[in-house]
Amino acid sequence: MTGGDISLYGALALGALYGAGFCYREKSVAGLVIKTGSTALLALWAYLAGGPLLLVAALALSSLGDLFLAMKGEAWLKPGMAAFFLAHVAYVALFWGLGAEERTLLVLAAQIVLVFGGAVFLRWLAPWLGEMRIPVFAYTAVILMMGAAALNLPPVLWPVTLGALMFIASDVILSLQLFKKPADVPAGTVSSLAVWILYFGGQALIGWGLLAALA
Repeated sequence: MTGGDISLYGALALGALYGAGFCYREKSVAGLVIKTGSTALLALWAYLAGGPLLLVAALALSSLGDLFLAMKGEAWLKPGMAAFFLAHVAYVALFWGLGAEERTLLVLAAQIVLVFGGAVFLRWLAPWLGEMRIPVFAYTAVILMMGAAALNLPPVLWPVTLGALMFIASDVILSLQLFKKPADVPAGTVSSLAVWILYFGGQALIGWGLLAALA
């Protein structure tokens, strides 16, 4: 068993543990360590497996974002968003570099639907954003660019496209938890599980899809 295999199995184990016992509870030191460790091990796996440096960077920055968002206090929200913003920038650069040479009408239609749908959702959410309006607008723009780039990937990279769309779906649910839900109402168990499964599963699919195609 290689170091990459150990890192992957460790990431999956920590990811399952966080989903089973921590993602729907109040923030804690144990939850912070497990959550951050799961995505950090994904980054280590990608590195040891010889994955593209942009993939490693995106996963490492996502782990940093997880660290910030697992901290108690709203002051960590902006640093967390900044880390994920940079992670999506890395994904955009990676996906556009791997994109199909010719964009089909189906892909173009899917990209238009994604961007238009994202713009409509953001416009609907805007009244609840307050001082986070500009950061959320910027973050939404880059994640939609990431999704559009993922939709243009070759068919062999379908796990990457699926993982990217799962990532976007997790952020949609998370944004409702952060901005639409009253501050004194805790996040629901089902929605918290959905956020984690879509997010962590999406990241793992992106890494696996790319590494499998490049192997």
